Amino acid sequence: MKAEIHPQYYKDAKVRCACGNHFTVGAARPEIAVEICSKCHPFYTGENKLIDIAGRVEKFKTRQTKAIDPKPKKVRVRKNKIATF
Repeated sequence: MKAEIHPQYYKDAKVRCACGNHFTVGAARPEIAVEICSKCHPFYTGENKLIDIAGRVEKFKTRQTKAIDPKPKKVRVRKNKIATF
């Protein structure tokens, strides 16, 4: 095994969640910030919360309407150049 290629291991790495929960784990970083933990994740809590999905349905509907009713393409008219001799 090669020496000095492995990252430093922190036994008491602090993890901070966006919900305010704090706990410690073993990791290669001294501090870790997460958005969702086991205290606020809907799968573990049993609550139905919307997590960062605002706008997805609206984006899908706008794409569908564009696919069904596409805008007519503009026809480009070429101008004939008159050659002068």
